Amino acid sequence: MSKEMNNRQAYFNYYIEDKYVAGIVLLGTEVKSIREGKVSFNDAYCLFDKNELWLRGLYIAEYKLGTTNNHIAVHDRKLLLTQRELKRIQAKMKERGFTLVPLRIFFNEKSLVKVEIGLARGKKVHDKRDSLREKDIKREISRALK
Repeated sequence: MSKEMNNRQAYFNYYIEDKYVAGIVLLGTEVKSIREGKVSFNDAYCLFDKNELWLRGLYIAEYKLGTTNNHIAVHDRKLLLTQRELKRIQAKMKERGFTLVPLRIFFNEKSLVKVEIGLARGKKVHDKRDSLREKDIKREISRALK
């Protein structure tokens, strides 16, 4: 099962310094919706609360065959990392300009849902223009080679 959802806007808006793979606490209907690809990263970010890492703003659509046990589409979800990783991330977050953003959601080889989060620094407007220019150049080169 190679179902994978990427956050393309994160790579456009941020420089990604480090990446971490975290487990996520989900309900059964949330997993079924992720299998269907009903995930949106708009306005999603990570934050620390009482030395725990939470994912806020991730939209997972309600499961269409769910009954009264269906989940709420947008709520805080706990991320699971080791204490060492959490402390390392917290130390980096205290530096000015860093934020944590979800980069992708995927199923690992044991069919568990994992979230790749990135320690990111925001890009300026001119950096975004450079990214678009580089992307256009790569596209033109690939077209010329075909």
